[in-house]
Amino acid sequence: MIDQTLIQNGNIINVETGDIYTASLLIEDGYIRTIYQNEEEFPLHNDIRVVNASGKWIIPGLIDMHVHIRDAFAPCFIASGVTAVRDMAGSLIMSKQLLEAPVEAPTPRLFAAERMIDGLPGMWGDTSPFNLNTDDPEVAREEVRRQIEAGAKYVKLYCLVSQEVMEAVVDEAKKYGIEVSCDLIHATEVNALDAAKAGVVWNEHASGCIRVMYPNWSMAEEESVWQEIDWENPDKEKIEMLCRELKKYNVKLCPTMMLHDQMRYLPEYWCPDNVVMEKIKGNKDLMGQWEQLAGCIEAFKKSGIQTKMIQTIAKTYFDIGGTVVTGTDTPAGPWVWPGMGLHRELELFVDAGFSELDALRAATITAADAMNQHELGRIQEGCAADLVLLNNNPLENIEDTKDIHVVMKGGAVYTQNEALLHIPSKEELERLKKEFMELLEAEIC
Repeated sequence: MIDQTLIQNGNIINVETGDIYTASLLIEDGYIRTIYQNEEEFPLHNDIRVVNASGKWIIPGLIDMHVHIRDAFAPCFIASGVTAVRDMAGSLIMSKQLLEAPVEAPTPRLFAAERMIDGLPGMWGDTSPFNLNTDDPEVAREEVRRQIEAGAKYVKLYCLVSQEVMEAVVDEAKKYGIEVSCDLIHATEVNALDAAKAGVVWNEHASGCIRVMYPNWSMAEEESVWQEIDWENPDKEKIEMLCRELKKYNVKLCPTMMLHDQMRYLPEYWCPDNVVMEKIKGNKDLMGQWEQLAGCIEAFKKSGIQTKMIQTIAKTYFDIGGTVVTGTDTPAGPWVWPGMGLHRELELFVDAGFSELDALRAATITAADAMNQHELGRIQEGCAADLVLLNNNPLENIEDTKDIHVVMKGGAVYTQNEALLHIPSKEELERLKKEFMELLEAEIC
């Protein structure tokens, strides 16, 4: 039997044009089948579910383009209106349940990279299921083939990678139509422009950009080198020159402003009050991880001081026609909340000078198109039924994206509380951990 839902009389925001119009959406088997602007055409019958959207604003499901997702908090994304995520380094074995979840599940659609490829000796310790350290281009090529065969949608390079390995990885990935991403936050040998010239498509965190403008600077430099840069009043001429160079290579930029901003004011940080946040605060593992990280306040403030610079880079790159998308890096940085963090990212986009509409586009249609997932990020007939019903108009105030009425994912409707009920129990998480270890052992053998 056909599964149908009618979302009735909502204010639909066309993120492509910025237009708002009142209409009803017929959802059928996970897709937007028909958009009705005439009430007399509604296909009402006993089997159809009706969601009253009068007085609500409907936007496409939001997309967080940089996460490190785990089963333990995956439903927090849906409860936050984030219906798709891009996982930028992890283990496809660990993400198995999320990758295989049905489209209507209360977990986000997942587009995942596998373990990151780093140089020697490795920023995150020895080679493991989560990172491969090598300076051998042939080993890197073999790893690219393994990852793609395993189902990776992206290949990620990390900050100690050599130029030679970077070029080999890009060359190998291109053979399979897979794009390469880089995180160069702690890099000292290569910068963002080196990566762009090598064919790396995605730049995470606007990393390596500052080193293009200030070659003597790196995260490891002495305080005196840091003081030579005016972090609060970025050099717009240098930034525009950088951005125009990156644009030549059609780099896609995911600045993760929220990651840096949360570290900027430690021990203070952005922390809204809602049911999703209450649930996240109940996750002892996450909270313990962040509390431990937050103990390194002075080290993290070095990342936080870069916030204004990264905002200016993102806005300048956008202004010259570059692709800029929203991402958070949750939960890697302290207090970077799964799901809810994307709403702070939207606020920081607006603070950087983006309009509310352009910020919303960066989290919907621009993000979807950047991944070549054209059925996501828009409200059109034939597109996926990933939607967020809001209580207020986010084009008037971007903070209203977190004032959520209900979320639709793959045609299934969830209140925030309903989505949060699907957070796995401690016993379920133990079962998944055991399954991961067994699958990992089988792969190694």
